[in-house]
Amino acid sequence: MEDFKKSTVYQIYPKSFADSRGNGTGDLKGVISKLDYLKELGIDYIWMTPFFLSPQKDNGYDVADYYRIDPSYGTMEDFDELVKEAAKREISLMLDMVFNHTSSRHEWFQKALAGDEKYKNYYIFKRGKGPGIPPTNWESKFGGNAWEYVEALDEYYLHLFDISQPDLNWDNEEVRKEMQKVILFWMGKGVKGFRFDVVNLISKEAFEDDYEGDGRKFYTDGPNIHKYLRELNEKTFGKENGILTVGEMSSTSMENCYQYAGEDGKEFSMVFSFHHLKVDFMGNEKWVLVPYDFAKLKQILFDWQTNMAKNHAWNAVFWCNHDQPRVVSRFGDTGKYWKESAKMLATVIHCLRGTPYIYQGEELGMTNAEFQDISKYRDVESLNHFQILQEKGLNETQAYQILQVHSRDNSRTPMQWSEEDQAGFTKGKPWIEVNENYKKINASQQLKDPDSIFHYYKKLVSLRKEYDVIAYGDFEALDVKNPSVMAYRRTYKGETLVAASNFYGKEAVWNPETDLKDHQYLLGNYSGPLPEKVTVLRPYETRLYYKGRIVAIN
Repeated sequence: MEDFKKSTVYQIYPKSFADSRGNGTGDLKGVISKLDYLKELGIDYIWMTPFFLSPQKDNGYDVADYYRIDPSYGTMEDFDELVKEAAKREISLMLDMVFNHTSSRHEWFQKALAGDEKYKNYYIFKRGKGPGIPPTNWESKFGGNAWEYVEALDEYYLHLFDISQPDLNWDNEEVRKEMQKVILFWMGKGVKGFRFDVVNLISKEAFEDDYEGDGRKFYTDGPNIHKYLRELNEKTFGKENGILTVGEMSSTSMENCYQYAGEDGKEFSMVFSFHHLKVDFMGNEKWVLVPYDFAKLKQILFDWQTNMAKNHAWNAVFWCNHDQPRVVSRFGDTGKYWKESAKMLATVIHCLRGTPYIYQGEELGMTNAEFQDISKYRDVESLNHFQILQEKGLNETQAYQILQVHSRDNSRTPMQWSEEDQAGFTKGKPWIEVNENYKKINASQQLKDPDSIFHYYKKLVSLRKEYDVIAYGDFEALDVKNPSVMAYRRTYKGETLVAASNFYGKEAVWNPETDLKDHQYLLGNYSGPLPEKVTVLRPYETRLYYKGRIVAIN
């Protein structure tokens, strides 16, 4: 069986992780300084968001040079040291490849703007439909039209994201070869994993107006997507055993993911899908305030678990990343049941079929920052939508309420290491403010407390290594219609694991659909004796029951 099924990946957003230089921005040496902490947690891979040369219009997802480290993060020597020091602790590096677009500052795009036909063909330039009318009515994911006019060329270029992020033309074989060279370069540096940003958008289908939506049907999971990914695999990471890959799949379909993450290994090891993180949207609209739909959350997670397994494909399982709000603020409780709900949410994800991802600070129960002043926000998407929401008729207070729930900056506040100034993240002024609750929520305290959220995550990471049923087991949904409880069973070669989790701040009753008398109570988030009735779950309670080999519970 593949090791990645027993592995856990830890995501670092370097800018906000640890600052070794006191300039307010996290850096590579800062990551090196915290490797012992990550070793203690027990993780196997560090996925790092981009630290390549970038003007930082989209926090590094606008790459100006795929081969250079941005000086704000350090040097190539620092990176080499990070790979070496991580390897000493049996931790591998996974890099973030932004291959759908580059920065407009990239040398290729600058040559394209100068009229060089070779490099124009690296991007997607089109004539407008008429004076001042873009080629299509597609919307950028960051707001506004997805085409930008270049007067000198009398053409528009496509940017599905920020105006400074022109889309690459993957139909051009030369572009695909450039991307292959990038992967091979970093593999040569000892990198053992790659995460591919919005990679299912690289094959565009047709450049037509979308009269029903924002254009995504013309560029999502396009006609050549599987061909291009198989080619990338074959020419690069597929040549070497043990390279972990994950594709971030924007608005994808499950059917495509059977191929993206199929066990034949021709494309990726696994996929990120986001359908379960749109249950507090209204349709596809993120910038609204609606309570999350628990029944829908459960249905989506269960559907992906069941169908990916049926089609021999593998999930990445996660709640959090640098683009998502903090999960304890989103689906848990930041008040009375903060600790219980954070542990419950961890249990749900870490016992599913799939490779779990922990986002920095998630293992501490870090919460949304909930800034109430636009000057504290840094995220281009949030700043754009603060204006857009007011143009749509909302007042400032209503716009702030939405940002406090949905802004990507909620996950980008500095890692809370200690009670020291700036949460021990920096000696300087941080690039974005530290969450005010850092004296209550920080790593230093939790490392000393055996009942902390950190130690609970550590236990879950080790259980996956210890129990084959968690890594390899089949998945079966239990008590599906329960309005408060998410429950499921995993089975593998005579082992059974039953997980039950109450998502609400009041008692809930559940139906295990099996006799648990011959199961051992393996783990839970409450100390002391269990309720007399096994079917009663306390507020935000989670429990794991195990049947198989005899285990000593410490």
